[in-house]
Amino acid sequence: MIDLRSDTLTKPSRGMRAAMADAEVGDDVYGEDPTVTALEARVAAMFGKEAAVFTPTGSMANVLAVGALVAPGQEVLCESRAHIVRAELGAHGALTGITSRTWVHPDGQVDLPTIREMYAPDMGMYFVRTTAVSVENTHNFAGGAVLPLADLKALRAWADEVGIAVHLDGARIWNAHVATGTPLVEYGAIADTMAVCLSKGLGAPIGSLMLGTTEAVAAARVRRKRLGGGMRQVGVLAAAGHYALDNNIDRMTEDHANARLIAEACGVDPASVPTNIVVVDVPSAPEVVAAAAEQGVKLGAVGPRRVRLLTHLDVTHDDAVNAAEILARLLR
Repeated sequence: MIDLRSDTLTKPSRGMRAAMADAEVGDDVYGEDPTVTALEARVAAMFGKEAAVFTPTGSMANVLAVGALVAPGQEVLCESRAHIVRAELGAHGALTGITSRTWVHPDGQVDLPTIREMYAPDMGMYFVRTTAVSVENTHNFAGGAVLPLADLKALRAWADEVGIAVHLDGARIWNAHVATGTPLVEYGAIADTMAVCLSKGLGAPIGSLMLGTTEAVAAARVRRKRLGGGMRQVGVLAAAGHYALDNNIDRMTEDHANARLIAEACGVDPASVPTNIVVVDVPSAPEVVAAAAEQGVKLGAVGPRRVRLLTHLDVTHDDAVNAAEILARLLR
């Protein structure tokens, strides 16, 4: 079975498992796990941020990050299909008491003119105040779209003008980095807080990090504990993160090439597939998903007439070729 439902399906390699087995550990709630501490410092430095905190999931990292910028009763602006409003089960409202408004862009991009119009300054006790904008790079439900650095810099400049913050949901920022060659530190420079994931294209079994200032991360550690995210000898997971960063970033070019190969077979312009996500419009998503599974390819339905597939390090070039042939016949 060729499983293209998500890049979260990757399994730890032998080398990663060996690194996990050999990890030096301690109690991370006490701040005594050296492998976690080193990972947090490493990732923070990669993006030019002051500090980072390890979390079990990207959703928790986003909740901690946005919660550091937006107080209860205030709002964050984001694109309509952003993960924080579509795929985190309302966590930001339910857990931190914030509200959100969204702009719509067919490719999930930053729409600065619309954002400017939506922005609500502090107008006293009658109106909700905008205190942050969140952007997602790459954009999951926009087919792995990459947000141009120039647009992100323009957003940062405007946010500084009006005095609001920027959060970058970088669950797949590694894919954006590989696709464009943009240094990670340049992505870090546009955001006050970030969330980055180790368990998607990088292939670790668990783990994300929330990045920001020393003060924001210290407060996030308290909120992480409240949410049940304080973990003990978690160096075994951090070791997987170190291994992933050492070995699995540059190889993402293979995932991107495999995605374009499959996209072309599905009638999608390969030029519209910058990273590892392919979205295909079909007459009936449930029927296509079921038919593909019968022929050995697992896809995900992301709407009644839309399917999504993701390539990753457990999908070889031969797997991609086979999946392309099967899907080409199925969608003919």
